Amino acid sequence: MGKLIGYTQGTYDMFHIGHLNLIKNAKRRCDYLIVGVNTDELVESYKHKRPIIPLAERAEIVRAIRYVDEVLITDTLDKKAIWDKIRFDEIYIGDDWKGNERWEKTGKEMEALGAKLVYLPYTKDTSSTMLREKLKEAVDDLVDDYFEEDENLKTYLYAAIQNISVRMKGMEDGTMKEG
Repeated sequence: MGKLIGYTQGTYDMFHIGHLNLIKNAKRRCDYLIVGVNTDELVESYKHKRPIIPLAERAEIVRAIRYVDEVLITDTLDKKAIWDKIRFDEIYIGDDWKGNERWEKTGKEMEALGAKLVYLPYTKDTSSTMLREKLKEAVDDLVDDYFEEDENLKTYLYAAIQNISVRMKGMEDGTMKEG
């Protein structure tokens, strides 16, 4: 029998301990671990927000993890399409998705292909969404603390932050140049 190929996929934005735990636990189950990193466009299509960390950096962070044998940039959530490309034996997902209709269907689809869906322990209390919310709270507190009396200035600061965000997105995707 050949080596067991495992696959997991995610955005890996604002990389945290939950991401590392999932990857580490996945590697414990297989001989060769391929980690799919979602493109910015794919993330926007289902999360309706752009990752904070650009794709190239997210992929490089994941590639540097010793448990990862290969990184696959992916622009689809269709696990069968990915299986058609790399023929993994097992696919790993956090057990917080147990009972989810989409993942139940994916598990059956993988089984029909000879692959196995494996639920791994989810790290509670840590997520990229939670980190984003904490950052937003910190910015809100900072603005409130320093500009409490001046609503016009607060409005201006939030508009400036939004403008910076839009400009950064434009620089990432090449639609806007620095300067």
